[in-house]
Amino acid sequence: MAETLRARVGRVIAGSLHALLDTLEDQAPEAMMEQAIREVDQVVDDVRAELGTVAANRHLAQQQHAEQNKRHLELATQIEHAIAESRDDLARAAVARQLDIEAQLPVLETTLADLAREENELKGYVDALLGKKREMKEAVIAFRASRARAASAAGGVAAAGSARGRLDDATAAFDKVHARQTGMSVAAHGATLEQAAKLKELDDLVRQNKVEERLARLKAGKAG
Repeated sequence: MAETLRARVGRVIAGSLHALLDTLEDQAPEAMMEQAIREVDQVVDDVRAELGTVAANRHLAQQQHAEQNKRHLELATQIEHAIAESRDDLARAAVARQLDIEAQLPVLETTLADLAREENELKGYVDALLGKKREMKEAVIAFRASRARAASAAGGVAAAGSARGRLDDATAAFDKVHARQTGMSVAAHGATLEQAAKLKELDDLVRQNKVEERLARLKAGKAG
């Protein structure tokens, strides 16, 4: 994968909503957040396009590897026939071709390994980006809800406009400090205790499954 695309993915994953909010213009914060989500979609599309290219190249390399192995076996049979017919000239030509194939196979195998590794890396990036997009969407929902609550709370105040502005500023400042001090995302900050407990239980379950799978593979390896 091109380094520029890898860097773009890294920036998206490492970015935070609070860092984005720090740069927002007061007049259109939601529009800016929606734009950020669209940019994530664009990176996902680019990664998927690269993934398609890598997958196609790996398929072609697999075909070539299989064809070369098949040709090597065919040559072995032909060499036997040539020797049986005392045609050393033909056997010699077939052996030379076999040597060429044997020199090419390790290169093809290295290429296949590199392409498979890159394909898995790209799939991981797609999953990470989609997870980031879900987090950002949850943050937008939380942002809208906080603005709605602020507007409702300020509705009965005489100086509603200025009070709402002060409340928004105070809420935003609290959220930023809270996230920087605790490391919690806006989505996590807005979750209820019950939701957090369920998410923790799900994380524990996934981790336990991974532990059991790893242990089963290790046991199977020793048994083998």
